[in-house]
Amino acid sequence: MMEVDARGMRCPIPIIELAKVIRTLNINEEILLLSDDPATSPDVQAWARMTGNVVVEDGQYRFRIRKLSN
Repeated sequence: MMEVDARGMRCPIPIIELAKVIRTLNINEEILLLSDDPATSPDVQAWARMTGNVVVEDGQYRFRIRKLSN
């Protein structure tokens, strides 16, 4: 599983980094985003809805996202 470590980065950088890396994945592959910015949870949920992907796990600082569209 691909991982993006965005700890220490503030909004919108974690989502920008996630978007860059998820482009390299195939449909149904997952990516792990690590972020300690409190704004990441609502941001990643909104980003997933807007891009047609899904957040499989929304933890305090860990977000597992499955790519469902290109």
